[in-house]
This record gives sequence, structure tokens and C-alpha cells, in this order.
Amino acid sequence: MSLYIDTSVLLKLIFQEPESPRTGEIIATASSITVSSLAHLEAIVQIQRRQAGGLLVAAKAQERRQKLDTVIVAAPFHLRKCPGDLIEIAGKQAASSTAYCPTLDRLHLAAMQIFGLRRLLTNDDTQAAAARALGYEVLLPR
Repeated sequence: MSLYIDTSVLLKLIFQEPESPRTGEIIATASSITVSSLAHLEAIVQIQRRQAGGLLVAAKAQERRQKLDTVIVAAPFHLRKCPGDLIEIAGKQAASSTAYCPTLDRLHLAAMQIFGLRRLLTNDDTQAAAARALGYEVLLPR
């Protein structure tokens, strides 16, 4: 079964976090996992943030970026480029829903719509509620 993962989950594959083992279990059951170019960019920025904040030295940050790039091209992962109408779709979703969702999370939901995906793995409760309001199935790794 196909699955879209957002950045909150992608980072659990790059950094050991409390939800990392459960994330791995859920991912192991998916036949296809979509990672958007948005999630990829956000993950790179989060690695950079940890380095800038002194949580990672340069060599460790580079290791994490390499791990990220390895993960997103290994089966069953598929890196998909977000199309130009992503913002327009996100705006239409926001206008037609009463469920609050921050901008970047809303862009992930728009990517799901564009890619024709209905299952989301996220660790973000607000995004999960907005996804459910759109009729998406949501899995949380906790």
C-alpha cells in the first residue's frame, strides 16, 4: 500500500528519536513510500538548523545529509518533485476546510492530492487533523 511521509517522519529515519522504531515498523509494511521534494528540502534545513545550533558538528551534519540522500532513493522510497501548482492546490484546500494547518504542512497535503495519495504518515497532530478533514487515512508513529 502506498504511503506519503512528511518531514516529521523523514527526520525519524535520519536521527534516532523515540518514534524511530515505530516509524521503521510502519514503513516496512508499505509497498511504496513517497517523499516530496518539499520534505527533502525541509529535512536538509533541519539538519542545517541542528548544525547552526551546535547540536551537530560539520562532519556529522554531512553524514546526516548523505544518509538522507541514501534513504530517499532506496526501495520502496520514491522522491517526487512538487509541481508548480502546489501552492494553488494548498490554497484551495485551506479555503474549503475549517481544519487549521500551518503552511508547510498544508503544502504536504496538497502534494498528496497532486500525487494521488490517500495515506499519510506524520508525527504532527495538527497536520493529522487537517489530513483527516480531507478524508485521508493518517498513521502516527506513536
